[in-house]
Amino acid sequence: MANLEHLALLKAGAVKWIEWRQENPGIQLDLSRANLWRENLRGSNLQGVNLAKVNLQQALLVRTDLSNADLSSANLYAAKLIEANLKEANFVLANLELASLERADLTRANLIGANLKEACLKATVLVDANLIGTDLTEANLRDADLGTAKLIRSNLSFSNLISANLIGADLNESNLYAADIFGAYLYQATLCKANLTKAHLGGAYLYRANLSGANLMGANLSWADLRQTNLAGANFQGANLRGAKLQGANLNGVNLQAAIMPD
Repeated sequence: MANLEHLALLKAGAVKWIEWRQENPGIQLDLSRANLWRENLRGSNLQGVNLAKVNLQQALLVRTDLSNADLSSANLYAAKLIEANLKEANFVLANLELASLERADLTRANLIGANLKEACLKATVLVDANLIGTDLTEANLRDADLGTAKLIRSNLSFSNLISANLIGADLNESNLYAADIFGAYLYQATLCKANLTKAHLGGAYLYRANLSGANLMGANLSWADLRQTNLAGANFQGANLRGAKLQGANLNGVNLQAAIMPD
């Protein structure tokens, strides 16, 4: 449970809170299970604070420092975390549905099993983040940096990944149904057994990616770069490959029935 003294200090205002933290740098702060619904915590220093199971629905957390904070099972529904520092924060099983995380820094953050449905993550940094089993249905990840992120079994159906950086990302068994992945960078990304049915991959850079066993039925891969890509056993039935580069790709066991092939 939240320490009532810590909670009172936080609600006394950002200036008093920051001053108190500077004067007491060694104290472990506990705000777990606190009700901070719609609180204005803009710019606050919450680095390393225990916020497990806290209620931060619709809270204002713009440019807040939550690095290394524990937000496991926290409720951040529709919270505003624009430009927040969330490095190495723990969001396991947290609810971030409809949250605004534009340009936030989630480097090495743990988001296993988190709910990010319809969240805004435009230009957000998620380098080395753990998103295993995360629900990102209809999330906006345009221009996001997901380099080497773990997205195994994540749900990215109907998401916006236009021009996103997914270099070296692990998307094995992920669901990318009807996702917009135009112009995304997927160099050496792994998408084994991923569901890319009806996904839009026009102009995507998939050089040396691994799509073995992936389902790309009805997907749009026009002008995509698939050179030296592992496509063994992939399903391209009815897919659009017009203008795609396939030099050196592994096409063993690929289903190209009714696919539109490169000229």
